Amino acid sequence: MHEAGIEPLAVPMEQVLSATEAIIRGKRTILAGSNNYLGLTFDEQCVEASVTAVRNQGTGTTGSRMANGSYDGHLALEAELAAFYEVSHALVFSTGYQANLGMLSTLVGPNDTVMLDADCHASIYDGLRLGGAKTLRFKHNDPRDLDKRLGRLGDAAQHTLVVVEGIYSMLGDAAPLAEIVGVVKKHGAYILVDEAHSMGICGARGRGVVEAEGVLGAVDFIVGTFSKSLGSAGGFCVSPHAGLDMIRYASRPYIFTASMVPSVIASTRAALQRLASDDTLRDRIWANARRLHQGLSNLGFTIAAAPGPVVACMFDSREAALGMWQGLLDRGVYVNLMLPPATPNGQCLVRASLSAGHTTTQIETMIGAFGETALALKRYAEAQTAADG
Repeated sequence: MHEAGIEPLAVPMEQVLSATEAIIRGKRTILAGSNNYLGLTFDEQCVEASVTAVRNQGTGTTGSRMANGSYDGHLALEAELAAFYEVSHALVFSTGYQANLGMLSTLVGPNDTVMLDADCHASIYDGLRLGGAKTLRFKHNDPRDLDKRLGRLGDAAQHTLVVVEGIYSMLGDAAPLAEIVGVVKKHGAYILVDEAHSMGICGARGRGVVEAEGVLGAVDFIVGTFSKSLGSAGGFCVSPHAGLDMIRYASRPYIFTASMVPSVIASTRAALQRLASDDTLRDRIWANARRLHQGLSNLGFTIAAAPGPVVACMFDSREAALGMWQGLLDRGVYVNLMLPPATPNGQCLVRASLSAGHTTTQIETMIGAFGETALALKRYAEAQTAADG
């Protein structure tokens, strides 16, 4: 790939023009792999809030909250997150990765058990390695398997944390949370849900799959990120448990990392306010998701999940996925190339992420680029077969 000048893991963004377009290698390109789900990175209110914060409070905090204190924005954001989820406690981290790392390395320990979905994100696995809890996996999105495995633990199930995601980032499939939460409560266990890819998208108010499935009040911990729907950077955990505040005094990723900078806090708060008050953003991303999913299905692509913010096409080989990814980029569409071992079950994926900012014309252009690339690859393969014959 290097010799061919292909850089699927380090595409140079020479200039970002908007939430949905950038200049890549001198060419205007549609961004369909940025996880900018609500398209808020260029939202005027978010930008102005960020600029004002820089002018009033400077460019950074230069230390952790434990060492340098909590800015008023940190405290306000935590209060607003707790109110948004209708819980009593919230904790903000500097990145979404650190939210999982900080919570899972501290919440559970050597005397506890964690039962996690097999397809959980790398940050979840990394946090559990630091915490030292006994870690077991259950089959992806399989409440029956979870029920069986929790049953085997007996009384230890009451010292078990079940960890799942709302929407899984690779395939774009959603967890059957109502069933999973029912199993968890049956065995007296606890549950943490990572809503990184579903916050702002699912549920009547955008609070994720927990809201869409009607289990918001039954979940113990919700973890999420600001780097997707809210268009900034950072992470959080919200919980009805008062003990969440004790994490501040024990979580190494929280204690020993510089806190969120004022500009990021400000834009995140503005984005959260927009999310809470504007349903049109969710309507637009769902319309775009259904249009792209239907268009690619009509072209004969195998799509990993039902319509949603992530549309992942499955391919039989690395070469086929790489050819599709490069062909799309050549045609002005940037998506994500996902290859083993990062993907579930060794699958090769070309993954698009939708945005409320995508126009109908952009979605149709993306569908056309997929079709043109597939045809070009087919003709190339036929030519190679003829040459070999």
